[in-house]
Amino acid sequence: MGHPQLILQSERLAFSTWSPSQIGDVIALHRDLAVTQHLSGRIEDEADAKRRMGVWADEFEKYGWCKFRVMRKSDGAFIGRAGFGLEEGEPEIGYAISHAEWGKGYAQEAAFALRDWIFRATDHQSFIGYAFTQNLASVHILKKIGMQFTHTDVDDSGKELSFHKLTKEQWHG
Repeated sequence: MGHPQLILQSERLAFSTWSPSQIGDVIALHRDLAVTQHLSGRIEDEADAKRRMGVWADEFEKYGWCKFRVMRKSDGAFIGRAGFGLEEGEPEIGYAISHAEWGKGYAQEAAFALRDWIFRATDHQSFIGYAFTQNLASVHILKKIGMQFTHTDVDDSGKELSFHKLTKEQWHG
């Protein structure tokens, strides 16, 4: 990814692609144990961040979406990442908000904005989302944006994941 491209905006948030100079934001986000306990469960390093950013660049090039860089519109501050990845052959919504920004409604605002954006800006007919079953806040957000529970599965560490799906037909945008 070269120069960041603004993709969408919500009331308080702006979503863009990434530039290589923003790797520090990815590293800081994925080094915070409060955040990573809800993701991979491990602290990540610069090599992991470069790999992630490469995947996001490839996904954006191929699909027109990725895990976007999320900034607060009022001051341009980095607050996390949110967007879509590819899981089980279809878009998978996901987000990670900086721990300092928790409790402000940003994850929910991002999820609503992304839900509406993918159905309005792309021809995708559905997307999935998942979270650790014990991460009640994230599971609640998936349900709040209209996603329907489909199944549970267990990740490599033995933690249960709760999977959800939303179709364009179910969406009332």
